[in-house]
Amino acid sequence: MPHILLVDDEEALRESLTYTLQKEGYMVTTAGDGMTAIKQFHKQVPDIILLDLMLPGIDGMEVCWRLRAFSDIPIVMLTAKDQDIDKIWGLEAGADDYITKPFSTRELLARIKAVLRRRAGEQGSRGAGEQENSLT
Repeated sequence: MPHILLVDDEEALRESLTYTLQKEGYMVTTAGDGMTAIKQFHKQVPDIILLDLMLPGIDGMEVCWRLRAFSDIPIVMLTAKDQDIDKIWGLEAGADDYITKPFSTRELLARIKAVLRRRAGEQGSRGAGEQENSLT
């Protein structure tokens, strides 16, 4: 069961998404601010992070930079910031995808599956490449 760390300061959104994600078979851990997100990450490393940009304390961009310093866990930004420059900054900061609010739950689920599928493919191809190299 893939584990999602859902980081958003809007409690109603966290609760709604947690319900939906659990119904789809994901294990969900939540955080309402940046510091809690980093602590939750260290407590139990997730398979993917859904990260809001506008968080109290440490914002989502800072959380992304801090996590990218030592981890390549996929990060999907969920945010109301919909300007092109915000999307560019988010992706350049290390996000794997960027979804603007409001968003379709079906689209979010499809994007989560796509990111996890890519991640599994990358890990599988690394393993295959290592085996090929050891055979030559």
